[in-house]
Amino acid sequence: MGSASNDQQNLSACFPARLLDGYQQFRSGRLVEEQMRYQELSEIGQSPEIMVIGCCDSRVSPEVIFDAKPGELFVVRNVANLVPPYTPDGAQRAVSAALEFAVQALRVKHIVVLGHAQCGGIRAFAEEGKPLSPGDFIGRWMEMIAPAAAMLGARGNEPMGTYLARLEQASMVKTLENLMTFPCVRILVERGKLQLHAAYFGVATGGLSVLHNESGAFRPVAQAEHANVLAEPRF
Repeated sequence: MGSASNDQQNLSACFPARLLDGYQQFRSGRLVEEQMRYQELSEIGQSPEIMVIGCCDSRVSPEVIFDAKPGELFVVRNVANLVPPYTPDGAQRAVSAALEFAVQALRVKHIVVLGHAQCGGIRAFAEEGKPLSPGDFIGRWMEMIAPAAAMLGARGNEPMGTYLARLEQASMVKTLENLMTFPCVRILVERGKLQLHAAYFGVATGGLSVLHNESGAFRPVAQAEHANVLAEPRF
């Protein structure tokens, strides 16, 4: 008993206490309630119908926002929820690999690009901030939204907050276009077997806006309408 207690103390000293506490809550709560689901997922594997491409911002968790259960969402997150255009150059590409697996192996039916307000990556691009390191990884990554920024034109006298919100949403539309450069995505979309969507989360309000195909605008949706609106294809 003493040895187990010492092991726990040693673990607590080298591992974040918040995560250990959270895991204990998970074990005594959600795991108990969903043990059968986890067991089933371990035996038959995952088969999510929805892929979410989200930002790595800690305030914007797709599983929390959409109240998802284990196995329901296939999630990939990066700075500013971007997808590079299809580039089969042999380089190691994490987003492309995840996309390939979701579409070709899991056969997801929906891909949702989940953007959000107050995105640090978008702000860094707009403010042309100094590199955080000699590698300037964020700056190079965010160059992908340059075409979206060009489409918006110069900010001029527009308030920075308003401009950033427009750029956040414009970059999501550009990401949808980049998704369509992948042959495996384009073919399935054209066959009606895959649908692309974009959703915008308000961090302060918790509000969700979804891109509508006909108007090309992001419209706020109520909780009861989420399922119907997200079912509408972008392409």
